Amino acid sequence: MWKQPINLEFLNSTGVNTLVEHLGIEFCGFGEDYLQARMPVDHRTVQPFRILHGGASVSLAETVGSVASLLCLDDVSTQMAVGLEINANHLRSARQGFVTATARPARIGRQIHVWNIEIKDDEQTLICVSRLTMAIVDRR
Repeated sequence: MWKQPINLEFLNSTGVNTLVEHLGIEFCGFGEDYLQARMPVDHRTVQPFRILHGGASVSLAETVGSVASLLCLDDVSTQMAVGLEINANHLRSARQGFVTATARPARIGRQIHVWNIEIKDDEQTLICVSRLTMAIVDRR
């Protein structure tokens, strides 16, 4: 499935001076059919009730799914992946620790990638499920 080499240190370096760095998102694992990133539940990612903000969860899901799509491209110098649609169901709250997003493909086509993303807390409780659709387009 992966067409590009996966180097977690390199992936984490690409988020410098972006929303990814601001939210504390870091890539932390991968396998034959998944990519993982985690994010702290802290002052940057909670809402006023001190629970994980739904928008932070969506940012985490889009980050891991978008990068997963890039890693599936044959030639990243001529193509890129851009988000078309994302949805999320927030199932439980998280108040501390980290949440980890795991992106697995539902479909990897030539022009469209669809990712199923599960976000779990440190106790492996399912916090959020998300689906991300990416368009594969030519770079300009």
